Amino acid sequence: MTAGLTLDGLTVRRGERTLFRDLSARIPAGTALALTGANGAGKTTLLRIIAGLVRPEAGTVALDGQAAEASRAGALHLLGHLDGLKGGRRAGDELAFQARWLGADPSAIEDAVQRLALGPLLQIEVRRLSAGQRRRLAFARLLAAPRPLWLLDEPFAPLDARWRAELGQAMARHLADGGLVVAAVHDPLPVAAATLDLGGLA
Repeated sequence: MTAGLTLDGLTVRRGERTLFRDLSARIPAGTALALTGANGAGKTTLLRIIAGLVRPEAGTVALDGQAAEASRAGALHLLGHLDGLKGGRRAGDELAFQARWLGADPSAIEDAVQRLALGPLLQIEVRRLSAGQRRRLAFARLLAAPRPLWLLDEPFAPLDARWRAELGQAMARHLADGGLVVAAVHDPLPVAAATLDLGGLA
């Protein structure tokens, strides 16, 4: 899928506080990186920098050697604390809209629905789903429209043990296909992962 992700000399400040300085890392294809550290250490901010949504004070991010934000945008999925789903839409309509916008075809969407057992939920408004059900719906976009880099912010927090295991298997398949995962976590990922500790204040 990709040759890898490179973070080079990243420095980020929030107000008067430096979150991290001169941060560098190389994440090869087929690798998961777990971002750890206290609340406020900059884990979410780093994910947003990699996605091109936040500019660092210094340093660069490159995917496959391409540093421009526009070149990364079509090569990644960002799944944040908020699932990015429109509450008033039925779950099936919301998934179809978002997945097709991301380039998925109907058969890929149906496959994601089957893998995540979303069929019984498709006629329900998103706002009526539980947090875990919404997270499964959000993950379906990643499965339906494959992109090499997954940026995940506490991805398993709302999920029960069954779905943590199932989505852990999906993550393992993504890595086996040469994908990348960078995840902000407090608990260990269900796949082998390198760790980047951002420290920070408790």
